[in-house]
Amino acid sequence: MGTSFTKQEQVMFDKVVEGFDDLLVISKAFDLYDPLTAQEAVNANDKFWVPAPMIGYSYDGFDQSANFDGLTDLNVPASIGTHKSIPKTLSSKNLRNQYSMDKFGLAARQKLASDVNLACFNTAAKYGSVVSKRTTAATGYDDVADLDVRFTRIGVPQDNRMAFYSPSAMNAMAGNLAGRSEDSARSRSAYEKALIRHDIAGFQVFKNDQELRLAAAGGGATTINGANQRTVPAATSTSASLTENKDNRYTDLVITATTYANVKVGDCFTIAGVNEINLITKQDTGNLKTFRVVATQADGGMAANTIRVYPAIIDAAEGSIGSKEYANVSATPANGAPITWLNTVAAPMNPFFRKETMILIPGTFDVDPDDGWQVMRATTDLGIGITYTRQGAINDLSVKARWDIDFGTAILNPEMAGVQLFSQT
Repeated sequence: MGTSFTKQEQVMFDKVVEGFDDLLVISKAFDLYDPLTAQEAVNANDKFWVPAPMIGYSYDGFDQSANFDGLTDLNVPASIGTHKSIPKTLSSKNLRNQYSMDKFGLAARQKLASDVNLACFNTAAKYGSVVSKRTTAATGYDDVADLDVRFTRIGVPQDNRMAFYSPSAMNAMAGNLAGRSEDSARSRSAYEKALIRHDIAGFQVFKNDQELRLAAAGGGATTINGANQRTVPAATSTSASLTENKDNRYTDLVITATTYANVKVGDCFTIAGVNEINLITKQDTGNLKTFRVVATQADGGMAANTIRVYPAIIDAAEGSIGSKEYANVSATPANGAPITWLNTVAAPMNPFFRKETMILIPGTFDVDPDDGWQVMRATTDLGIGITYTRQGAINDLSVKARWDIDFGTAILNPEMAGVQLFSQT
């Protein structure tokens, strides 16, 4: 069956594809990951294992006869789990109206681009484990400099660092810059557009197009229930004689909370006695390690009084080569160690990350014109596939039309991403 569209539809489609990438604010900062053909993706059920960065471990002296260990080559699971569609019924009158068709296309473009941005935003803001807690409102340089300090002291590479601020935070930061006496293009842009688009303290800083809030933590007084809770890094795990890849990004942590049911995904905390260490040098920074809750019993799959946290708690004292290479804490939590919640006041989330740790995965699906509908497809420069499909009904000369996109997001290393929260007590 041939595929044909009205001129109005063809113009609409071209406009949607042409401007789609321009609306992808935070999504542009993600790395595109598209390693498989459509057939390979089908065979994998749209699930992938992506290689994680490798970290080495060194020993003193010339004689290394006792130190030859195997590679701990870790992988991270990722999947294409998001399909978004905008369906409409168009009358024969609509189809002849270029103005109405353009509005339909632009509305679809705006919403679908927002869906991609929101998925990327949530991945970075909810699962990045580095937390910058600020007790005042956003001011500018000092806030971004705190991100630099937190990344640099744990050994995150200094290139390709991105920070995305909510409109309220960016406007406050721009207001600080605009109010200075300097006469520069930067300060004039801050005054005229409430926008800072320059490198600050090693970060490329952008205003995000969404303001999503993280509610205050509701877990109350919380302590660790059980000593030596840790993750031992390994490439694979074996259960019931089945060996498969292992996700080493998390630890399932047993706690005792005053109101466990109120602990939620996104909550931020530190644990008494558990310091961060530099991921490369393994030196204790003297600062408490920050963690994020990424799953609870309410989300399904977790036992009572257990939370899944990013990053995994990995300590060199466990002794295996994997633990030595990927150690990220000075010690495992002691039994009864108190947890301190960091998100004490509801506030907008401001994600920051190193580009290579965040990936955007374009999905595929097949719509065959021979099955009785008309189809237009295109792939944007960023790699997102856009499909416009329509099918007519002879009873009233109407047309059912829909826009569709398919994609997934993933975080490869939670310690190379995080969130900044302002006005916390």
